[in-house]
Amino acid sequence: MEITKQQYEYALQRIEELLPEVNDSLPANDKRVIELTMVSDIVEAYEKKHFPIGKPNVGDIIRIAAEEKGISQRQLAENIGVSPSRINDYIKGRAEPSLRIAARLCTILSIPPAVMLGL
Repeated sequence: MEITKQQYEYALQRIEELLPEVNDSLPANDKRVIELTMVSDIVEAYEKKHFPIGKPNVGDIIRIAAEEKGISQRQLAENIGVSPSRINDYIKGRAEPSLRIAARLCTILSIPPAVMLGL
């Protein structure tokens, strides 16, 4: 069944109305808990179709991890053993790091290897 924008907006409104009423003390079979679950499912399905979120690319992963660690591209380049322009190439998507460089990036930036590999 196709969820319309009007149904989606109504579901968002109902979530806002129900959230203050629903807490962990209510039983799972309470009508408000059931309704909140149902409207949440509607919102999730609509957003998944109309507002999909793609996986970050390698450049985004490197940039975000470096920002979180407070490491500049120059510092990262020195720690990895490549030029700052090469780090910029990775971040901008103009080049992909080799497995050896990717392993160093994972270590220095605390990126799980599965994330770097897009798994």
